[in-house]
Amino acid sequence: MAEEKEIAYRLAEKQKEVSVAEFFERNRHLLGFDNKRKALMTVIKEAVDNALDACEEAKILPEIKVEIIEMSEDRFRVIVEDNGPGIIKEQIPKIFAKLLYGSKFHTLKQARGQQGIGISAAVLYAQLTTGRPTKIISKIRTKSEANYYELHINTQKNNPEIVKESTLEWKKEHGTKIEMDIEASYQKGAQSVDEYLKETAIVNPHATIIYTNPKAEQVIFARSTNDLPKEPKEIKPHPYGVELGILLKMLKATEGRTLQSFFTNDFSRVGPTTVKEICEKAAIPPSIKPSEVNMQMAERLIKAIRETKIIAPPTDCISPIGKDLLLSGLKKEIPAEFYTATTRPPSVYRGMPFVIECCIAYGGSLDKESSANVLRFANRVPLLYQPGACAITKSIIGTAWRSYGLNQSSGALPAGPVVILVHLASVWPPFTSEAKEAIAHYPEIIKEIKLAIQECGRELARYVLKKRRVSDSIQKKGYIEKYLNHVGGALKELLSLSDKEEARINDSLKDILEKSRKIEEIEKVEHDGSEERLGILQNDEESEVGEDG
Repeated sequence: MAEEKEIAYRLAEKQKEVSVAEFFERNRHLLGFDNKRKALMTVIKEAVDNALDACEEAKILPEIKVEIIEMSEDRFRVIVEDNGPGIIKEQIPKIFAKLLYGSKFHTLKQARGQQGIGISAAVLYAQLTTGRPTKIISKIRTKSEANYYELHINTQKNNPEIVKESTLEWKKEHGTKIEMDIEASYQKGAQSVDEYLKETAIVNPHATIIYTNPKAEQVIFARSTNDLPKEPKEIKPHPYGVELGILLKMLKATEGRTLQSFFTNDFSRVGPTTVKEICEKAAIPPSIKPSEVNMQMAERLIKAIRETKIIAPPTDCISPIGKDLLLSGLKKEIPAEFYTATTRPPSVYRGMPFVIECCIAYGGSLDKESSANVLRFANRVPLLYQPGACAITKSIIGTAWRSYGLNQSSGALPAGPVVILVHLASVWPPFTSEAKEAIAHYPEIIKEIKLAIQECGRELARYVLKKRRVSDSIQKKGYIEKYLNHVGGALKELLSLSDKEEARINDSLKDILEKSRKIEEIEKVEHDGSEERLGILQNDEESEVGEDG
């Protein structure tokens, strides 16, 4: 027994607290750093997302510079600079060199970053792969000097280590610049930095992004609107999204003196009448102190909440892109002959409001032989990896695209010259992992995605079918033009017609061809939207009918 006790003590001595930085130091793949090419994209993604969020919160039209410099084989320097409000001196080390430190985790409103991991994880990756500190310059006002830091992360304590600290002159009025050396590889393609920035420009048409790649080629994604997105407002939790453990935690932390004031002050969409109904179903008096609610009572409250009809949460906490700006962004970056878009009404999953938006581009220079190009987004951020695990991909595959004029094999994406864009805007997108690469398969979300796709699909079907009719008409017209003289000659011979009658038949056939051509042009103009040209054509058509009749 004594020996067993000694073993227990020895085992107890080995137990140590693991900091979150140490955990992700060993499990960096969970944050999107599982290969060199993806690591480059992830570092830039985190820096650009932070820059966009900061600019929008400060009501500044974003202008972001991204530069990648190849230092040597598999080593790159990444520089991201923005024109945002800057960061105060005391916060710089914590924001960039402390994991799980941020301002958005405890707030319920739409934002790109939420967990306080992204940019500090990028700093950690730079430290692990090159050993060099990350350099940050930030300035908050025109007349002040900029603060300069070189930072490492103490992974055992999850605290910043300041390698160097100073102030310097920076010509920029305000903003932040981050520079880090990382181990990475650069390659263009579907899951590259180039694609990420292109897709970011599509769903952020208010931003200008100036990108210089490792080959010193510069690409400018210019903004197509000067209107900033509507600022989302913070909301309180909705009762439908609260589980037992969270409810108990809220009951302990509340400042409300009674259960009624707790519900009305700490939740959204809960008024006195709703509280009374919940308490009656749970058999608990509304006047009881929150601290007196025990486990059994809390379980009854959770059951009563689920049985009570409560108004859906407010939707001013989310800021969808909007149909017009979505079309503007897609047209700017993807040339096609037909576009359609929709923004669905807000919906709810687990008490969390969300909006689904969809946009389809078809035809033009798009590849006719390959599968559809699917662009997935959550809170204006492109999702480039794990498409097979995403609810968006599942919803697209589960849609009957043959009804909308596209070919589709069983269990596959539709084929043809088409781009399908789907955007989820939510206070808390349900990602499948910390890397935020795929949306979880919530039935409510999948249902809304399918409804949005179907709305755009019906518009696509109308266009595709009209295009096919015009094509068939042109083909038939070609046959008539080819055999016109032969038809007139054959009729003359069969019916013993005179030369004058043969000429009249030929004139009638030519007239039919001309009217067919005008109908085709009217259909084309109806699609293109030129009202003036459409009126001229229709007047010509009416005048011809008047002369004939």
